[in-house]
Amino acid sequence: MTALHDSPVDPPDLDVPSSVPLALSAAVEAARLAAISRYDVLRNPPDGAFDRIARLAARWMGTAFASVTIVDSDHIWFAARHGDGIPDRVPREDGLCSSAIAHDGVYVVPDARLHVPAAENSLVHGEAGIRFYAGAPIVTADGHRLGTVNVFDTVARDPADIRDVDVLADLAAVVVDELELRLSAMTTVRDERALRTRAESDTVEITDYAAVLQRTLLPPSLPRIDGLTLASHYHAVSPLQVGGDFYDVFALGDGRWAFFLGDVQGHGAGAASVTSLVRYTLRAAALHQPDPAEGLAELNQVLMLDPTQKRFCTVLFGIATPDPRGGFRITLATGGHPPALLLDPDTRDVHEIRSSTGMFVGALEKATFSACSFRLAPGQTLLLYTDGITEARPDGRTMFGEEGLVHFVRERLGRSVDEVVDDLVDLIPGLRPIDDIALLALGA
Repeated sequence: MTALHDSPVDPPDLDVPSSVPLALSAAVEAARLAAISRYDVLRNPPDGAFDRIARLAARWMGTAFASVTIVDSDHIWFAARHGDGIPDRVPREDGLCSSAIAHDGVYVVPDARLHVPAAENSLVHGEAGIRFYAGAPIVTADGHRLGTVNVFDTVARDPADIRDVDVLADLAAVVVDELELRLSAMTTVRDERALRTRAESDTVEITDYAAVLQRTLLPPSLPRIDGLTLASHYHAVSPLQVGGDFYDVFALGDGRWAFFLGDVQGHGAGAASVTSLVRYTLRAAALHQPDPAEGLAELNQVLMLDPTQKRFCTVLFGIATPDPRGGFRITLATGGHPPALLLDPDTRDVHEIRSSTGMFVGALEKATFSACSFRLAPGQTLLLYTDGITEARPDGRTMFGEEGLVHFVRERLGRSVDEVVDDLVDLIPGLRPIDDIALLALGA
């Protein structure tokens, strides 16, 4: 497994501020406190969600302590704590987080004893003896700073040795996504209780809520990639229920791209919560793990560490790198998922692509995963799909199956990625699927 701290942070980002950043204006502070109240995070913190984020932050940064905090008018509340001895709250004026929420980007204090505001902090001069601190503000989509994701330790750090602090900003974004998901779910539940007596007339409204929640689990659009054409489709078997199928494509830098497609066990809010966790864990893992099999292992560990989480998922997780000969070099890891299909017009055939091993993710603590590598040559198409399409029974008895899917796409060799996916979209209603279906196709 590649070391997490593999690239130094630009030193100017680590300059210790000479004073606490300017206080937020009265109007901004009032709006910020209203946002905290809207998310209802102090009275009803997310069960286990913030604890997972704190554990991930401590593991990635190699610190003894980590926390997720919410900063109200008078106190800093520790909504999640990793490490012993952290209180449940401290006065706002006594907290490093007060500086972090008013700071753009990740706020880093290499040695708290040398930083005047930090030196007065009770966690610094007190029994805890905190020396190193780094925190990223939790900023909502409309710009309100609710709190921070922090790591801290009893040992000061040399600024030149501090790395990967940007991961705290990624985790802060995950906190926002979790809050938005909770807010959407709470709103939906509250509205459903009020609308039970009018269920028939309000079907359209409930459908809209489910659609909005479903959209938060899928990318709003696919990126544009030089030399690679992308197409996708999501078919929900019921407009009234959120599904557990998911996919994503995102940049890793240096011309490399990560992609995944998978299926969480079950449906509804529980599956949606796991889907959100899976997507953002894989996104974070891809930034630190060059081997997608190691990314699946990290996801498996995250799911297994949560004692309240009993759902598993299947995933195909890949990385695409431009090939000097043209096309892309694909490294694809399997986590209990059906194989991808490689449509090759030169050989007039469809090849199943799967690694040698790959168990369900989140089912077994010692699950093993592996990856295979191949070239996606110009003119070829790689198709990823969930089992909702292969397990469909068009006649009510016989499954469409992988053989049926292979036969269908073999007749479309040489067609563009968009045409292949469009033909599959037209096919789906006639298959009478009983489960959601996700499709992702990549063409060189």
